[in-house]
Amino acid sequence: MYHSLRTVAYEPDPDHGPWQEDLHVLRLGEGMHEELTRRQEQLRSGRPYLPVARLHSLLRAWAPGVLATGRNAGADGQLPWLYAREPVPGQVLAPLIGTWAAAITAGQDEVADLEEELCSEDETAPLALPQWETECVDLTETTVSAGGTAEPLPRLYRLLPEAVAFRLAGAPFRTEGGTLRFRVVSSGTGGVDLVSWPPLRYERRNQVWYYSALLTVSVHTVPFAPRFRVHVATGVRRWATVLDIPRWKLGGATVLLDAPLPWPEGPDKGYRLMVNTLGYEWSTREVTWKRRSPALLLPDLDITRRFPAPTELFNVPEQWLDGRQEVAAGIVYHPVLGPHEVGAGLMPRERAGLGAWIEQRLGPVLRRVTDLKRVTRRNTPTLLPRSARRGESSSAEVRRTLARRTALSRALDGRPLDVEVLWQSPETRDALLAALPQVIGLAPGSRTDEDGVTTWTADGVRIVVRTRQAGRLASPLRLSTDRKRRPAVRLADAITERCALVAEADSGARGGVGLVIAEIAGRTRFAAVPDSDPKHALRLAHGRQGRLIQFINLPESGAAALEHRAGWTWLDTFRQLGAISPPVHRAGAGIPGDLQYAALWLVRHSKDGPTRSPARRLVAVRVRADSESGTVEGWDAGEAEWVPYPAMLLSLAQADSSMAPTDLEREIRTVLFQLRDRPTLLLVNSGNLRQCWPRLRNGELTRDMLAFGADRQQHLAAYGEDLRMVLVRDENGRGEVPEWYAHDRAARIGFSEGVWALSDDPHNRVFASTAGTPPSAARPKGLMKLVPGPGSRIAPGMTAWNPRLLEVTVLGCRTSEQPADRPVDWATLTHQLRYHDDYPPLAYPLPLHLAQLAKEYVLPLAQRRDQGTQPGESAPNPQKTTS
Repeated sequence: MYHSLRTVAYEPDPDHGPWQEDLHVLRLGEGMHEELTRRQEQLRSGRPYLPVARLHSLLRAWAPGVLATGRNAGADGQLPWLYAREPVPGQVLAPLIGTWAAAITAGQDEVADLEEELCSEDETAPLALPQWETECVDLTETTVSAGGTAEPLPRLYRLLPEAVAFRLAGAPFRTEGGTLRFRVVSSGTGGVDLVSWPPLRYERRNQVWYYSALLTVSVHTVPFAPRFRVHVATGVRRWATVLDIPRWKLGGATVLLDAPLPWPEGPDKGYRLMVNTLGYEWSTREVTWKRRSPALLLPDLDITRRFPAPTELFNVPEQWLDGRQEVAAGIVYHPVLGPHEVGAGLMPRERAGLGAWIEQRLGPVLRRVTDLKRVTRRNTPTLLPRSARRGESSSAEVRRTLARRTALSRALDGRPLDVEVLWQSPETRDALLAALPQVIGLAPGSRTDEDGVTTWTADGVRIVVRTRQAGRLASPLRLSTDRKRRPAVRLADAITERCALVAEADSGARGGVGLVIAEIAGRTRFAAVPDSDPKHALRLAHGRQGRLIQFINLPESGAAALEHRAGWTWLDTFRQLGAISPPVHRAGAGIPGDLQYAALWLVRHSKDGPTRSPARRLVAVRVRADSESGTVEGWDAGEAEWVPYPAMLLSLAQADSSMAPTDLEREIRTVLFQLRDRPTLLLVNSGNLRQCWPRLRNGELTRDMLAFGADRQQHLAAYGEDLRMVLVRDENGRGEVPEWYAHDRAARIGFSEGVWALSDDPHNRVFASTAGTPPSAARPKGLMKLVPGPGSRIAPGMTAWNPRLLEVTVLGCRTSEQPADRPVDWATLTHQLRYHDDYPPLAYPLPLHLAQLAKEYVLPLAQRRDQGTQPGESAPNPQKTTS
């Protein structure tokens, strides 16, 4: 068992003091800002904010020495605009600014005139280039919040990742197996990537596949920590060598371009790769550079070299990966482009090697965060054994099936379960019928068959299963080809059509809880026509008929065994019914026996969501796990009451999904008020909920206090005397928690489950929860993907599975009363809620997992502009399930 956990995270070293750099700073200045704004307002009918993002993409690609671009420079000419390691000459800035300024204020025919104005030696001229200033910048400058959380100055969220990236790119990563050199890839959104260049090669299936090591640098805070953190995520960047799609399906592929700069050389020569976007343009019906790609300007700025044309790059991407005349380009791989033989992810030993190199490169200004230590040996709740000796009946499996049947009986509360199986292959139909009695332990004598209807009755549970072919219900959606109409409206019309088809086919012969299991093709089968997958339409259609739905994919080569998939389908079906309960915890005697769990999740759909329509909806789930009232319920905002979990899911399919942040905070307070009847553990994903509850930002947190909006903080007890609150946080798509690996004194490296902390201080509130590696993700020891050393072997085709670290912050507990709560017990309980007898370790504690999955039923439809109702709103309302 490993006893230490090491994160790939770094912090300012207090023994060194500030990390100070003399940087060159440029401001637009009031004169240039006002003149460009005036010209733009004349042309663009009044837009007081300059769109400097366009210019920033050019500067990051073409201006040597530029380290980062400032925030809000488009709104205020006095704010810092550029930070550079050396001044950028005027002959470099003038053509770049001139091209950008012409695009927003005039036209391409006036670029030369603008460049002449920019190069004017008259400093009073409206468009004269401002002068560079030298400023000593502390890259570790920190403020400490009232709650004790260290936060970097806002500009450091952009500036520091760039500085770290250039520091890492300044020296190669060397091992006994080889050497990697990194190049900086800046997006301007906060984090910065580094990719090893040139790409590595992997030969398989008579083809060469290309890939690189990937590092992503970002800056973050930790609740109540005295220093902020720099996280470096590790992985693999794969490159496309064959684009196995038609041109018109290329929406926007990222292309990284390696080209010598046509300007005077500086200390950062050759450190950057240029970010471009390649995509299909419907107006010209050609593949072209899109989204302000700097590649558009290459032929004009450097006439001595040949650069890749968009069509050529699409047709033969591998040729440009190998480079031509000092120019190389790589299309970043995405699964939509076809298969790739290089697996994703890195092995823990490679992460450890990169982490040690990063630590050496960042010293002495940054140091590695101290290793975390175990704080408990109670890693899991009371779980049933997983295996039995061959040939023997497993008593654990008998107990497992009995527990499922008991949970199902409690969820149904005396009502029959009416299941309709919509099948496309007879094998799937038969596998589902065979799996059901095995999953919940129904004896053969409990089954009856009559007129195509199969019924099981046992221990107060009655399940009626009807089967019929799915037919047109599972066919691709028919979308209008009229491109003058918004895609969201065309999709809404297609969904409405499928809803009508489902309503027409509905027999209505149900006497209990209605549920559908539908067999449909996998997503790849619908890839030829975007938005044609019928899954969301069927969920919405059956939800409006008052029935939940669970899907099972058609049998495909390479998929798991049908018997296995059928069993999982029934387990997920029971989960939707609320027939699931957390195992008995082993977190300690300080946890109240009648504790209930509550979880909040904010559903956020963008215009790229499942129905191409935005939505914001709060989901609240309550789980009572005690033997007398073990139930799973959800909050029905319309009725302002707790209802059975399946009833909440059905209500989400009908609810208005647009809520303002103030409404969401008000709803959260209402939910908290409804949890005051017994001890409650409230579970919240801070990265998810701070979108509507800004006071959950790390810098706003104070131990045992809560606040909403502009109100003053109140003690947690004001919202319930027996309320405890735990914040969990994952990487949230932004690297908010660090990557990790476990190690021991014998230099062994791997993964380990448990609860960890920086110290055993009883007042500590921040912990880490890690789960074990499932058997399906186990890998042989010694595998490497980058530069294998002695005793290891190269395995680029292997996918590396890395367990997720979950940050657990015990924000509120009872510390002033006696006996006082121990925060470590509540962190341990939260960790143990990730475990269940029927599932591998969950990404979140079970109540939060249930709240998150409810988003599947939040499916808003776009409104036509010529009508005020939602398409299909005349469909029947769902039958409300009551207990």
